[in-house]
Amino acid sequence: MDTATSDFVIGIMVAIFGLIGLILAAGAVDDGIYVFGLSLFGFACLFNLGLVRAFYDRRDAARVHSPAAGGTDHV
Repeated sequence: MDTATSDFVIGIMVAIFGLIGLILAAGAVDDGIYVFGLSLFGFACLFNLGLVRAFYDRRDAARVHSPAAGGTDHV
């Protein structure tokens, strides 16, 4: 499986977990579930932002090291 495809699938799954966390927090009757739901949502947001960052880091690294772009190994 291609790395970009697997990152997309994982990102969708984690986003669904984040939405479940928001649903848990919205229907919470005690503080523990409320904090857990918000924490799950926060983790999902940070995880997906990390996936986006990794995608652009890989793209920029490929651009710098590309012979067609005149890239060199030193910056």
